[in-house]
Amino acid sequence: MASARTKARTRAFQILFEADHRGVSPERVLADWVARSRDPRPDEGIPQVAEYTMQLVEGYAQHARTIDDLISTYAVGWTLDRMPIADRNVLRLGTYELIWEDGTPDAVVLDEAVEIAKEYSTDESPAFVNGLLARFLELKPTIRR
Repeated sequence: MASARTKARTRAFQILFEADHRGVSPERVLADWVARSRDPRPDEGIPQVAEYTMQLVEGYAQHARTIDDLISTYAVGWTLDRMPIADRNVLRLGTYELIWEDGTPDAVVLDEAVEIAKEYSTDESPAFVNGLLARFLELKPTIRR
């Protein structure tokens, strides 16, 4: 069974994916998810939105330009808009959590990002995500400055 953090991370990825797909801000999709999850009508399959999910989505949104610039700079041979939408968003989430969230061990961030890529993207995606996030881990002290 997945941990609460794993579920929160997966939901954050789903929110970023939906926002990207719809061409709206992640904060707008997050607000929609929160409102729907609190709707008193019978459960329509809308999951609860955990605090950590909100923290991840809002954190990404706060650093979105820097994160997208990093991904664009270091994803050799890939532009953001050519990248599979799942890869782009798992990288956005993983980069935010790796660089700006101190409460999660770096190895856990990498492992969880790879697991999300395995579940939601192509066969090549886990290695791509792992390689790029490992590079960001090396650059972390410089990026945070």
